[in-house]
Amino acid sequence: MNTSTLSRWILFADLAWCCVAFVGGEALRYNRIWDPANQGTTEAFLPFLGWTAVLWLLLSFWMKLDCFRGGWRFPAVVSQVLLAVLCLMFVLLAVGYLWREYVSRLELTYFGLLLFGGFVGIRYIARLVLLAKYRTGDVRRMVIVGTNPIARELALKIKRHPEMVCEVIGFLSSEDNGDLIPRDSKDAVTVPTVGITDLLSAQRVTDLVLALPRPSLPEVLKLAGQCQKRGINVSFVPQPYELYINKPSLIDLDGIPILELRGAPVPDLVFAWKRMVDIALGSILALMAIPILLPVAAGLRCTKSRAFRWEKRCGKRGAIFPMLRLNVDRDVSNAARFERILVNMSVTELPQLWNVLRGEMSLVGPRPDPPEKVKRYSEWEQQRLSIKPGMTGLAQVHGLRDHNAAEEKTRFDLQYILNRSAVTDASILLQTLWTLATRPFEFSRPKASETSTVTKVTTQFLEENLQSAHRSQSSAD
Repeated sequence: MNTSTLSRWILFADLAWCCVAFVGGEALRYNRIWDPANQGTTEAFLPFLGWTAVLWLLLSFWMKLDCFRGGWRFPAVVSQVLLAVLCLMFVLLAVGYLWREYVSRLELTYFGLLLFGGFVGIRYIARLVLLAKYRTGDVRRMVIVGTNPIARELALKIKRHPEMVCEVIGFLSSEDNGDLIPRDSKDAVTVPTVGITDLLSAQRVTDLVLALPRPSLPEVLKLAGQCQKRGINVSFVPQPYELYINKPSLIDLDGIPILELRGAPVPDLVFAWKRMVDIALGSILALMAIPILLPVAAGLRCTKSRAFRWEKRCGKRGAIFPMLRLNVDRDVSNAARFERILVNMSVTELPQLWNVLRGEMSLVGPRPDPPEKVKRYSEWEQQRLSIKPGMTGLAQVHGLRDHNAAEEKTRFDLQYILNRSAVTDASILLQTLWTLATRPFEFSRPKASETSTVTKVTTQFLEENLQSAHRSQSSAD
């Protein structure tokens, strides 16, 4: 099942559930399924059902409501579906008001709640179906040619996208002598190029992906040709992949594929709207934060003689600004329990609402780094500086914090920059609330994220395989 087929099935299930929610809303409101004596109320609600189907079709295409975009995460699913249902109900209420047709508001409320619960359930069931395919082995088996960061990132992204129904079973690494080294979780085997296709066929490989700086090397082209003859799909990651925040568009010029990298221009109206939201929502959050910050600041004043401190950070285009935060060190392993709670619950970052109101930061965006760290940025990482930093971001809702590697956070930050919108910001804010609400219940969570762990394990296996290859080559010599 490809991603487009899955999206169509989810959309079909959504439309079917709209009818079920319609019947359920009637039953909950009037304690009945259908009564000829009250047929008028049912007929009055039927046009709303039609509007729901049309609007949900539009929202599904606009917001990508299959909810697998960016990788499966239950908080992201809940936030995206919630935003879409709220938008839908707002339009239905507006239509009802302009149409001047009486419909029970309580029935509409039941209808909306049933829609939200059903839509979330449909996507959760879709994920369970996909996981069942993985358990039974009914998935495509992929091998990636390459051992560079691009190859490892590709493997991590595939792992986060169960809708691809694909499993990376190993890597192939080209050595100077022309041999290719397959890698899987058990052992490493060194074979000449001519024997690679036999090995891939024996491992039931269905897809081969070239993630090399130079995929046009003679031995690589020969391998690709042999794989195609064996029925193995061959694809490649175009270079330079580091042009991350450009959307690719494939042009077929009489059989010659041209990959056009288009920038992601954002209209000035979007920036103005984002600034208005930062001021309005930031002001509300600042007022709500005052009752929390006052006693905390008083406690820090008594214990550390100073409640707040300014730290230098780099903002948009590298401009340095003073960031306000509570006077608590990030490394609180030996600190008092009071300070550990403040850091774990991100209370130390609440004073940054002042930076948001001043326009130096935004509510959503990449977290700002100190100037000394920004100086060590690679060209790829410097793309994070193209927008204002934020109090929270896509990396933070994925569980990445200050102790995680910059490469991991940059991957999510650039993904946000490429797909930023008002809907994305609202979804990230809702996911942030989810993260903060569930953080006290995370008793035994490891410091490193799943992405970091997988990256380290992958690197470890690659190093072992390369060493095994050198030993095998030395024995042969």
